[in-house]
Order: sequence, then structure tokens, then C-alpha cells
Amino acid sequence: MNPRQTHDFDLFVIGGGSGGVRAARMAATRGVRVGMVESGRMGGTCVNVGCIPKKLYSYAAHYAEAFVEARGFGWELAHAPSLDWPTLKANRAREIERLNGIYDGLMVNAGVQRLQGRGRIVDAHTVEVTAEDGATTRHSARHILIATGGKPHVPGIEGRELVVTSDDMFDLPTLPRRLVVVGGGYIGCEMASIFHGLGAQTTLLYRGEQILRGFDDEVRNFTADEMRKAGVDVRVHCDVARIEAGDGGVRRLLLSDGTPLEADVVLYATGRQPNVEGLGLAEVGVKQADNGAVQVNAHFATHVRSIHALGDVVGRLELTPVALAEAMALVDHLFGPAPGKPVRTMDYDTIPTAVFTHPPVGTVGLTEAQARQKFDAIRVFRGDFKPLKHTLSGRSERTLVKLIVDAASDRVVGLHMVGADAGEIVQGFAVALKCGATKAQFDATIGIHPTSAEEFVTLREVART
Repeated sequence: MNPRQTHDFDLFVIGGGSGGVRAARMAATRGVRVGMVESGRMGGTCVNVGCIPKKLYSYAAHYAEAFVEARGFGWELAHAPSLDWPTLKANRAREIERLNGIYDGLMVNAGVQRLQGRGRIVDAHTVEVTAEDGATTRHSARHILIATGGKPHVPGIEGRELVVTSDDMFDLPTLPRRLVVVGGGYIGCEMASIFHGLGAQTTLLYRGEQILRGFDDEVRNFTADEMRKAGVDVRVHCDVARIEAGDGGVRRLLLSDGTPLEADVVLYATGRQPNVEGLGLAEVGVKQADNGAVQVNAHFATHVRSIHALGDVVGRLELTPVALAEAMALVDHLFGPAPGKPVRTMDYDTIPTAVFTHPPVGTVGLTEAQARQKFDAIRVFRGDFKPLKHTLSGRSERTLVKLIVDAASDRVVGLHMVGADAGEIVQGFAVALKCGATKAQFDATIGIHPTSAEEFVTLREVART
């Protein structure tokens, strides 16, 4: 019997975030029948409480810096600028609502059957959908895709009910006068920079030896120094023992060394965990890691071969573009590539990323420590400098650029930047690294002057080997 006749759908997607939407839309263009269930707003973490609102608020925070810098360029502000927090929130909400509509439109226009509710896997080919009114329906599919993303994790600290997570930060009732951020990963560092820029007195607490674990050590140290120079109180080797409620909504923290600290808002940015609650995975035999991440093979199939998973829920690289690429690779594997195109596969090497701290970080390839482990010998080129803009702005912010080269092949295997527009600059160089560019080819490339980007093609002196 034709499998298309035995199931309602060829692919049923649980989760309307970046990966789920891309998989559903690409599969539908192959002419297969696709269904999708989403319990919240379309777009997932990235659109609603992640990448997009974070970047919008980062732009807002940069205006505070720009107002100060403008004086060095001759601009006089008649009145001291002030932030209208409700206006920022309302404008952000309107843009997010627009994007939600676009994502819904993508599904409708592609012919995807869109369901609102919570999905639970009943067996290898069946998903039960519970609507908001409690009504349930069951849908069968040849393939089921779990694309439910992740959610913030808050440890079981005394007073945890008094903290907020990154999901809450964009809609706080009022802009906090004093903010404490617990956690030194990219989310914690970004939120600390953003809200400091918006006007909050900000303290970042991290129990490890340095923020941004997993990034290049020199980048970590440089970023921490620049954040401190900007006014963020970055404290490492520092943890919270408990949190108590004070008068007027004040949060009183007792640090592990006995130091007291008060804040209006305490943000816990201590990692994320896969969003798998209520999916029924254990009951149908889908294996998970200790942290709940769905275990999949190279083709994103679980131990139940008709059930697949991708994106943050599998706990590989938790980046929106990675989820998009995984979705396209999965669709090609299940339903064939687009006409005239090869079957896409997922390559996790040389994936660029950015951290929208102030100043931002851009990075692609290996850290210096990783390169030393992988290659017999390396050459490190680096430079830090005051950008041209700040020769008049009066700010002391500096920029770091760094190249890591495999000595044997002359290939550039790592490229890192801390400074204005780092994400925009590193994206372009990521193409070069993906193509296997050598240091000699970097040297032969003419720079665009005067820019920070040109520093990557003018680094001549080896800093260390």
C-alpha cells in the first residue's frame, strides 16, 4: 500500500520556531503533505524572546553611547536624552507581532496545515494535539519532527521564585535601576551590556574563572575588560548563596563569600535546557541525554526511526542558522533535494557566531587552545587598537583582531574579533575560512581603508607560536 494513503501527513512538525518552520516549508515545496503544531507564537525563541528582540534592544542601548560620543564630533544636545521604556517595549512588540504573522503566512502559502495547541507523540507515527480549549485530535504521519527548542534553566537556589529569566527581560514592567545578572555565558553577557546601556546599574556574577566559557581565552579576557571599562561590574569566581525579598520589591542577594548585594531585578542566565516536557518521548522509546536533549544520528533520526529532531532540542550548536541548516539537510534526506541541487548535509566545522555585548564579539573557527591541540605548530597574529571613531569620541574602547594559522599548511583556522560591527565583519571572513584561505591569501588581499576590517589583511607580525 502507498504510504501516502496510510497516514494523514508525510511530515508532522512539533514546534513553530526557526528549524520547524524551515523544515515544514521546504518539505511542502517538495510536494509532500505537512502538518505543524505550535503552542505559542510562531517564530520560536529567536523571534519572540531571543535574537530579534535582543538585537533591537542592543541597538537601543547603543544610542546612549552615541549621544555621549556625538559631543566629540561637534554635536550639542539641547536636552539630556532619556529612554521611554514603554515606547521601546511597544515598538518591539509591534515588530515581533509582524514577524509572527510572516511566519504564519509562510506556512499558509506553502500549504502546511497549521494547528494551534500542544503536541504529544503517542506512537512512532501519531501525534496527539491538545487545543487551547482542551479538545484533542490525533494525526498520523510517515515522519514526525521534534523542533521544540530550548528554555531557560534556573538552578534550585533558595529564592529562585524571586528571579527572572531572559524570556522575561523584554517586557519588564519598569526598567530596573539596579540589575544583577547571574551567569557568564553569551546570554548573560549580552543582557548585562544591553541593560547597562539602557541605564541600569548592572552587576554580572559568574562562578567560573572568566566569562564566555568556550570562546578564545584572549577574547574572553579582552571582552571582560571592555565591559568593565564601559561600567558593567563583572565579578568572576562569584556565586549566589540565596535570594530574599526586601521592601518595595527589592531583591537581597547573599553571595557565596558572604557579601550582600541588592537589586531591583535578578536575571538568571545560567544556561538553557531542551524543551521536551509533555512530549511523551520516554513512552515511545525516544532516547535522551541526561539533560533531556533528544539523541539523534547524522540524519537527525532518533532511536525510533520515523521520529526526528533538530535545533536546540538536540543540544548541538544552539544557533538559529544551525537549526535552519539542519532543517534543510533533513528535508533533503527524507524527500530529496530541490531540482538540480545536491543533497545537503550538515557540517558543524567553521560555523561563525557573534555575541552582542558592548563591544560585540565575532568569531569563526578554532580558538587558540583548540588549535594548539589539533596542530603540531601554529602562528598567532593579533592586534588591538583604538578605532578611528574614538579618536574624537573620547571613549577608551579598543578593538581586538586575531588570526590563528596552522604553520604547516598556512591555512587560517581561527579568526576572532572584539569591536564594533564584529558580527558583520566576521561573517564575510567566515566564507574565506570555509574555502580554506591561507595567511598568504589574506596578506595578498587589499584592505578597505579606513576600516577595522582591513586589520585582518594587514597583520604581519607573529605575536606567538
